[in-house]
Amino acid sequence: MLHFESDYMAGAHPEVLQRLIDTNLQQTVGYGADPYTARAKALIREACGAPEAQVHFLVGGTQTNATVIDGLLARHEGVLAAESGHISVHESGAIEATGHKVLTLPQYEGKVRAEDVAHYIDEFYRDDTYEHMVAPGMLYISFPTEYGTLYSLEELKALSEVCHTREIPLYIDGARLGYALGAEECDVTLGDLARLADVFYIGGTKVGALFGEAVVVTNPKLLPHFFPLIKQHGALLAKGRLLGVQFEALFSNGLYEQIGRKATSLALRLREGFERLGYSAVVNSPTNQQFFRLPNRVIDALMPHAGFEYWGPRGATESTVRFVTSWNTTDQDITDLLSLLENA
Repeated sequence: MLHFESDYMAGAHPEVLQRLIDTNLQQTVGYGADPYTARAKALIREACGAPEAQVHFLVGGTQTNATVIDGLLARHEGVLAAESGHISVHESGAIEATGHKVLTLPQYEGKVRAEDVAHYIDEFYRDDTYEHMVAPGMLYISFPTEYGTLYSLEELKALSEVCHTREIPLYIDGARLGYALGAEECDVTLGDLARLADVFYIGGTKVGALFGEAVVVTNPKLLPHFFPLIKQHGALLAKGRLLGVQFEALFSNGLYEQIGRKATSLALRLREGFERLGYSAVVNSPTNQQFFRLPNRVIDALMPHAGFEYWGPRGATESTVRFVTSWNTTDQDITDLLSLLENA
């Protein structure tokens, strides 16, 4: 069985797992106050070119989004996001459960535009009754987006400028950040994210770790008591060393970058194969998520042999499906999938 359902189907990258094995019997203090976590934080600050940034390790993506957003917003505020954004569509109301509303903006292949953000905020405060409404208190975007698309550096600069001139923080969800940075057309670096965003996170769960995300806070004044908030949200790991060890491995010897480049290159090979066989991509994703509209008969022929996901409801005769590559995908996996497609 071939697996293209998601990028966390397998456990951990062998180098990450080996570091966990090598340190398994060592005993350290908990909650991230250990030397491995300190080393991981230093490596991430160095990679981001942000020596003053705070780095926190949380257990998963949904917990990270809910905790950061809850910490950044006042009680009467909501978070601006694309209508297709992960927090709006695929987190089961986790943000709303913290008492904050997701305020949706139009999406363009998963992205939001700076002019739409500015228009929403400006129009909100032009309304004399704005005190009766949920105020836009921050902007959430993901990089890459839910559709695997990328913001250009100029687009991120424009969003950052709009947010900061209107005095709201910019938060970037980087669950699949490694696959964005590994894309050939990406012109954004970790240093750019640290310069333009107030808070962002570097995803581990989907990029080679067993679990865990690294939150980078470049404007610490916005989250002055973040540690207890992490604990309140159930996102703090008592055996915090396990997160530190994993991110220390990911940010040593260029491993995080290698994982991203490999998965995106295989995803583009997959897309080229689909297109050669007459199936066009639904969106132009340069990252590890690829979306196609396939006849249902082809989907039914593939499913006994390859795992992938519907993206939306099944259509009458054809449906949109998603294929995802990861650190664990091999060249042979792509060859075998394309062979199945050719004979479907």
